[in-house]
Amino acid sequence: MKYPKVFPKEDLKKQPGRQSDMKTKPIMVRENYKGSDKLKGKVALITGGDSGIGASCALHFAMEGAGVAILYFNERQDALELQSEIEQMGGACFLIKGDIKDSQFCRDAIKKVVDRFGGLNILVNNAAMQFQEEDLQDMDLINMETTFQTNVFPLFYLTQAALEHLKEGDSIINTTSITAYRGNPTLIDYSSSKGAILSFTRALSRSLAEKGIRVNAVAPGPIWTPLIPATLESYEKFGQNTPMGRAGQPAELGPGYVFLASEDSSYMTGQTIHLNGGTIVGG
Repeated sequence: MKYPKVFPKEDLKKQPGRQSDMKTKPIMVRENYKGSDKLKGKVALITGGDSGIGASCALHFAMEGAGVAILYFNERQDALELQSEIEQMGGACFLIKGDIKDSQFCRDAIKKVVDRFGGLNILVNNAAMQFQEEDLQDMDLINMETTFQTNVFPLFYLTQAALEHLKEGDSIINTTSITAYRGNPTLIDYSSSKGAILSFTRALSRSLAEKGIRVNAVAPGPIWTPLIPATLESYEKFGQNTPMGRAGQPAELGPGYVFLASEDSSYMTGQTIHLNGGTIVGG
């Protein structure tokens, strides 16, 4: 399958950005992907599941037989389109709108999912924000606080509530980033928040290992999602500095989340999958 290497100008003024407004839409599922019931009977909750990586994750989970609940902020059209696509394939998709920076909303969301589906087996902490800034001295402290309040704190809120329902064989998957390993000079607070997610994954995996609940992460490289044109000033050649010479697409990450959510990764916890176009990172 051929993937684009150059991205024309988009008109997304506000993050996280609406995928439905994009001219060059992300590729969500490759045409030849076939589900094989790897998640049949499972229930998954995905934050930021309305577009980009989260939506691809939701689609792949549904294709593998899971019931899917997605938390979204304000991108209702994207969420409804995703729900329709999942239902057309015979799956179940439950939408919950709200702000994951609110700990009570997170607790209520977990309860709603359990009430709707009768349980919870997979938690995907994926939602994130970023604010590009060339110089640390120019960083807006409110933006820095918002970055951590969105990218890090909800992992604690949601996981704490979810653990009342997760059991042996269930899975938590966190979306960290290549920036946690390499850093990004114009995304210092974002990189730091993703480093915190990496440490959270490793520490929590050790805490839950005896219970048989696995905790792993995915560290995407440059992936074409609405967040990119909504937050970066220049992205025409986005991803061309990778060994593969292009940005990745959400369709190339979804199967990785399936692997971590399924029994295929039953002897794997505290680990990170690097889906980044060939960049070698340590750790």
